[in-house]
Amino acid sequence: MSVTADGRTVPAPARRPGMAPTDVSNPNYFHKVVDCQWACPAHTPVPEYIRLIAEGKYSDAYMINWQSNVFPGVLGRTCDRPCEPACRRGRVEEEPVAICRLKRVAADSKDMANVAGRMPKPAEKQNGKRIALIGAGPASMTVARDLLPLGYHVTIYDQDPFAGGMMRTQIPKFRLPETVLDEECNYILDLKPETKFGEKITSLKSLLAQNYDAIFVGCGAPRGRDLEIPGREEARANIHIGIDWLSSVSFGHTTSIGKRVVVLGGGNTAMDCCRTSRRLGGEKVDVVVRSGFEEMKASPWEKEDAMHEDIPIHNFLVPKEFKHVGGKLTGVVFEKVKAERDAKGRRNLVPTGEPDVLFECDDVLVAVGQENAFPWIERDVGIEFDKWDMPVVDQVTMQSTNPKVFFGGDAAFGPKNIIWAVAHGHEAAVSIDLLCNGEDVKVRPSPLVNLTSQKMGIHEWSYDNDVSLDLRFKVPHAPKELTLKDVSMEVELGFNRELGFKEAQRCLNCDVETVFAENLCIECDACADICPVDCITFTPNDPEPVLRTHLQAPAANLSQDLYVSHDLKTNRVMVKDEDVCVHCGLCAERCPTGAWDMKKFYLETAKAGSCHK
Repeated sequence: MSVTADGRTVPAPARRPGMAPTDVSNPNYFHKVVDCQWACPAHTPVPEYIRLIAEGKYSDAYMINWQSNVFPGVLGRTCDRPCEPACRRGRVEEEPVAICRLKRVAADSKDMANVAGRMPKPAEKQNGKRIALIGAGPASMTVARDLLPLGYHVTIYDQDPFAGGMMRTQIPKFRLPETVLDEECNYILDLKPETKFGEKITSLKSLLAQNYDAIFVGCGAPRGRDLEIPGREEARANIHIGIDWLSSVSFGHTTSIGKRVVVLGGGNTAMDCCRTSRRLGGEKVDVVVRSGFEEMKASPWEKEDAMHEDIPIHNFLVPKEFKHVGGKLTGVVFEKVKAERDAKGRRNLVPTGEPDVLFECDDVLVAVGQENAFPWIERDVGIEFDKWDMPVVDQVTMQSTNPKVFFGGDAAFGPKNIIWAVAHGHEAAVSIDLLCNGEDVKVRPSPLVNLTSQKMGIHEWSYDNDVSLDLRFKVPHAPKELTLKDVSMEVELGFNRELGFKEAQRCLNCDVETVFAENLCIECDACADICPVDCITFTPNDPEPVLRTHLQAPAANLSQDLYVSHDLKTNRVMVKDEDVCVHCGLCAERCPTGAWDMKKFYLETAKAGSCHK
């Protein structure tokens, strides 16, 4: 009810329909605003560790990474960087912050003794639960790291003699030095798991019979796809499956290749194959891809590195036949194709009708994809498989239809990358811990969340909010004339501390959030006036599709939220488009009443051991 000027009581006007006020207490709200952390499968607190690098606190930055992604030195060289396309810096200029390479700065510049002293120690006593891990790749090693300090007896099986899985067998040493991989694997092996390296699991039923409390399958996608085209059998001696060939090179079994090499495939494995071939004697190495250049699955930087090493990439060519003379490979015949769309808009490759193309060669590396192979999992152990012969796995808990068996990494959902395998390992470890404590694996523990003001004075902040105008810095490389002679010589040199500092300054601190208190707002519009990207608007409320049309700047990205306040005194609301805000803090500096504050949001995902009743 409301009272009129003449003293009459009348019903209050109905609230204008519109968006509900934003619930900033929901951890996912500000988490989603930290685009880089939200995009990272392991949800690494990216801006926090970048600020620490800028402050010269490399060990602290390393440990924040280690808590989340387990392999900072490895990932600082090899990550697929899902964080970088999401980076807010990429919305104000062409190139995002070099997040991945800054991770390497922390790894390369840390104090090793300091870091070693901060690592968890082996459990003083066992909790009586036994866990088996199949494979010693990134997913399994993450599970081991999370469970061992809690007193679990963890046994790691792997057919290879060393830990690392595909990080060791499929990533060439010129991209990932063995010393870096060994160091980060040893931090986990120092927690004293039982290791059965060189022992291949051939029967899941036999392993289940050993009464483990849980089994984690992290064996990767170990089988490379083949090409069954004419000439394949006859020329078999010089046609190699890419991932098997890379593994053979990694362990020193293969040390040379022919002078003329054709690599089939357009993914990162193909890029590793062609670059390795150049180092093992390939003088003329060609990559041939059935798709267009832009559609290749290889990361852009992997393609750039290959071309920098004088390796041409040929597109829209489909292999038809392996040519041979008396069983000796002489070349590959390709059909020219082009991309067309059918009546339903689906893209298809169709022959152009042009003459076939012959690439003469001495060796072929087939890198056209990987697939899972589970001949060792009996079909009567309670694990359901789908129509693609993949195990049915819960995407949150990583649990199979046999409640004691969990999957992660490439073994769970097919080939992805290391950071996804780490994320799966964390979630599986939480599930195993819940299972072994008699709790529901579907009830997931909450993350650790903090939201703390950065205010030191009315116009002073505890962080550097100046926006650097520098463009992205280039990572130095070792001279090509040296790297092409040595299969173990690292190509990328990484940022030194000076370049690391300058690149870190490009971060826009998108975890320092603009938080609004409507009870302090006097609607002077000063914040809207000073905002450099026009992301703040005071307007009558409306349903979201209409409200987005009221804003000072177009709010076209529907995947990022609008920050909507409670009703103000004029019955308007404050609306901020989180998509274009650059977190400069000018609104908070300009506000005369302190209605705006800059608060640092910190989220760390829950790990095993944080979830018991």
